[in-house]
Amino acid sequence: MTGAADAAIDVVIVGSGAAGGMAAYSLTKSGLRCLILEAGRDYDPQKEVNMFAPESAAPLRGTGTPDKPFGYFDATVDGGWQVDGEPYTMREGTDFRWYRPRMLGGRTNHWGRHVPRFGPYDFKPFSRDGLGVDWPIGYDEVAPFYDRVERMIGVNGGPIGLENHPDSPADCLMPPPKPRVPEMLIAAAAENIGIPVRAAHTAVLTRDMPDPVAPRSACFNATPCTRGCTIGAMFQTTTSLLPMAKATGRLRVVTDAMVSRIVMASGNRAGGVEYVDRKTGMRHQVTARAVVLAAGTGETTRLLLNSGQDGRALANTSGELGRNLTDSTGASFRAYIPGLANRPRYNEDGIGGQHIYIPFWLYGQQHRGELDFARGYHFEINGRFGIPPDAALPSTWGPALKQAVRERSGATIGLVLRGEMIPNKDSYCEIDPGVKDRFGIPVLRFAFKWSQHEINQVAHGRRAAHSVFRRLNGTILDPDLPPEKIMTAGGEIIHELGTARMGSDRRSSVVDGYGQTWDVDNIVLMDGAAFASGPHKNPTLTILALALRASERLATRLRSGALA
Repeated sequence: MTGAADAAIDVVIVGSGAAGGMAAYSLTKSGLRCLILEAGRDYDPQKEVNMFAPESAAPLRGTGTPDKPFGYFDATVDGGWQVDGEPYTMREGTDFRWYRPRMLGGRTNHWGRHVPRFGPYDFKPFSRDGLGVDWPIGYDEVAPFYDRVERMIGVNGGPIGLENHPDSPADCLMPPPKPRVPEMLIAAAAENIGIPVRAAHTAVLTRDMPDPVAPRSACFNATPCTRGCTIGAMFQTTTSLLPMAKATGRLRVVTDAMVSRIVMASGNRAGGVEYVDRKTGMRHQVTARAVVLAAGTGETTRLLLNSGQDGRALANTSGELGRNLTDSTGASFRAYIPGLANRPRYNEDGIGGQHIYIPFWLYGQQHRGELDFARGYHFEINGRFGIPPDAALPSTWGPALKQAVRERSGATIGLVLRGEMIPNKDSYCEIDPGVKDRFGIPVLRFAFKWSQHEINQVAHGRRAAHSVFRRLNGTILDPDLPPEKIMTAGGEIIHELGTARMGSDRRSSVVDGYGQTWDVDNIVLMDGAAFASGPHKNPTLTILALALRASERLATRLRSGALA
């Protein structure tokens, strides 16, 4: 790709998920000409999604496989925990799992859609407990962008009214769905013992969102969101931001384009990128006035690590590139509730995922030093009709087993913990000195370790979950294991963040508060790599808000001539 085509590009955007989609939308709306390079294949939910097929119609009855880790009908295509010909490695003693989507729209095609806002404490954690670092920006700077993103993507939910859980203005949210019966029981039990329960903020439409280019319809409460959504009820960039950006006439998208390195025009100015056509193996270069990295935390960091001169990384005078890797802690707790057994069958599907959740409620105790862990967690809630887990069934067979399955369907509830990890020196990524992928690009090597803070946090969360189950006279189904044995592996929650963190000092951070690298002023990071910490709250809403904020600043700089 050379010549006149290159001259028409103002910004090349690497990645098409939450950050890349938002960058393309905002920059093209501002009049800039953009090119998205997406490592995965083209993907159109309107043509590919099978929303209604039963699992029984799928090979292996929908059981997950390496190329379809979440089931046959899941929206994941050509990606997952392992990607053929694209390995990653781990330091000895590390258990880290790197999930990579290889499709237009990235993870937004099959994500959880829980979109809480970060709060004031989340942006200034060091000021509260002396651990990690503060962000160079605060909640008040991000709040207007949260407002705009919630209106833009469609978020349902209600007021929270709790410390460090900011409420949205009333016009930002669509009405939340009513809680299901198991959720109402959990809410009653939790509130009875002093644990608050609130409507979850979820990026699923509960009323229509008309648009001349990308009209989206309210959820009809019938199919799994993770399959993708042909009616656009679930937010994904492939049914919203990307078609709207294309409609401006100022966006081109090239799929199967694995970006291998950033090409420099001078010592402190990027001239564009080089990419490999994944189908043919041919290499191409694209020139642009600015480069936006939105490929996801790991891929964005790999690009910078692979783009320097003489074996050095690009934009790494601080030495922080690849450091400070975090993921959300994760653990699941379940119980059988006799009071829910034999309840009448009816449709309680609702929107995809939870209708209510349990936000962290112990900031006061934590600040006073009364807890043995420094950062918070929340519970996402499970419970509806379905085949009971083995642990909830008696040891029997034949007609008695069938009867037990009928009786106990819908009688198992779960509380799923998601918590904050504090950055530590033992968790990072780097280039493996001896391994390359099938395109000849050096791969990432991960090191990862939970600290005692995270282990204690999960132990506390288990005690809290079990107290709710006992209030419901439930039979706890969890194995009696140490907390470190029930925690998810690093990366497994797919919230990896922080390997090119932002800061106010170029000596201790990779980018400034707008994601612009200190060393190269026309490279802007807009994904989770730039996060200074990884709060327990799912990160996608904040990625979208920061990408919108950074895109508008980049557009201003380009239009003013600050980036010639």
